[in-house]
Amino acid sequence: MNRPQYILLPVSPIFIAISLVAAFLLNLMPWGQFIAAPDFVALVLVFWGVHQPRRVGIGTAFFLGLLMDVHDATLLGENALAYTLLSYCAIMMHRRVLWFRISTQAMHVLPLLLLAQAVQLLVRFLVSGKFPGWFYFVESFVSALLWPLITVLLLAPQRRAVDKDHTRPI
Repeated sequence: MNRPQYILLPVSPIFIAISLVAAFLLNLMPWGQFIAAPDFVALVLVFWGVHQPRRVGIGTAFFLGLLMDVHDATLLGENALAYTLLSYCAIMMHRRVLWFRISTQAMHVLPLLLLAQAVQLLVRFLVSGKFPGWFYFVESFVSALLWPLITVLLLAPQRRAVDKDHTRPI
C-alpha cells in the first residue's frame, strides 16, 4: 500500500523555539511528579533532533537540561547529560527513523527515551543510593505513545496546502 509523500515547507526557527518553550512550560506543570507524566522536553528534543538535526542540536539539549535541573532541583547536570545523550542519539539515527511510519518511529524513539531515563536513574542512584523502582520507566512508554500526536502537531505548520493547480511541478 503506497502512502502519499508530502513535501514539507521549511520549518521556521521561531516555531522551533516556541515548541521548545511550550514543552518546557508543560514540564513545569504540577503533574511532573506523577509516575506516568511524560517528559515533554525530551520528547520535543527527540522530534527536532530527528526532523531538523542542523537546527536543534546538542547545545540546545544541554541548555534545556540545565533549565530542567534548576526546575527539578536535582544534581546540576543530571538532565543536561541525559538530554545531551538523547539529542546525540536522535541526530545519529535521524535518517533511518524518517523512513518508517509514525507508529514504527515511536518504537525507534522508545529506546532513546529509556536510555535518557536510565542515565538519570544512574546519576540519582550514585548520588543517593536509592532505587525508585521499575515503574520509574513508565514515563518513557507514555512518551513513546505520545510520539504520533507530537509528530502530527509539530509537522502541521510545514504541510503544504492541497492545491488543485496541476501545471505546477511540485
